[in-house]
Amino acid sequence: MIKKKTKTRSFGSSGRFSHDSSEFYNKKIYSKINIPKEKVDYIENKIPQKNLNKIFCKSSEKMNELPDSSVHLIVTSPPYNVGKDYDNNLSLEEYFNMLRGVFKETHRVLVPGGRVAINIANIGRKPYISLNSEIIRIMHDLGFIMRGEVIWEKGASAGGSCAWGSWQSASNPTLRDTHEYIMIFSKDTMKRYNPNKRINTITRDEFLELTKSIWKFNTESAKRVKHPAPFPIELPRRLIQLYTFKNELVLDPFMGVGTTAIAAMKLNRKFVGYDISKEYCELANKRIKKEKTTS
Repeated sequence: MIKKKTKTRSFGSSGRFSHDSSEFYNKKIYSKINIPKEKVDYIENKIPQKNLNKIFCKSSEKMNELPDSSVHLIVTSPPYNVGKDYDNNLSLEEYFNMLRGVFKETHRVLVPGGRVAINIANIGRKPYISLNSEIIRIMHDLGFIMRGEVIWEKGASAGGSCAWGSWQSASNPTLRDTHEYIMIFSKDTMKRYNPNKRINTITRDEFLELTKSIWKFNTESAKRVKHPAPFPIELPRRLIQLYTFKNELVLDPFMGVGTTAIAAMKLNRKFVGYDISKEYCELANKRIKKEKTTS
């Protein structure tokens, strides 16, 4: 028996078998949203061998070492500009202008259909500053297509914050963040072409788990990796598994102490990283060297 195709209902939710969503995406709510292109010319330029598996100690606002359309996935967590050792105490306008410059470069170096995954936490309480919402606006302005966002629930490892505001009183209770955001974007189109028939490495069970919008895993110890705000290797590992094929290239424009590079190496991917801190570049290279000798 051939099942009838479903389409968007005017009331309630519909099934998802051979679903025709054209009616939904033709509505006015999508009139000023970046819509994926149905057909794109796939271009993939090779990076010079000397620039592969390397960290450049410089700003990622100009990634001259990378040709256009050469990177398959970008995984990064920008500095939060809240007074950590690596921050430059920028105004909000200066901070977002810096991010815009970096993400403009990421758009240039991504292959068509390439993805960007940005990990960010919102900051402050008086008032609360929504960094993630502004980053989404910047990415939209640059032409990226938003695929969705993951809520990273840090659980017990988020720490015992005492920022209660007013204790057991409606006077001024303060929300305590135990989560961060991972926002996912694509360049030009949703689908990645795979002309060279590269290999997927994700398992069935892992795919089912990682396509959920809430991820639960612990934070990383700042003391252990010697960085004030590190993300754990589990974060880039999941994104690399979900969004790349074997032997592809992963870029982190805010590499820090090299966590994204190590995750890429463990999964048989190549990496390139950038960071302005000489101290963190040296530490990242030490960690990468250690990983090579122990793997």
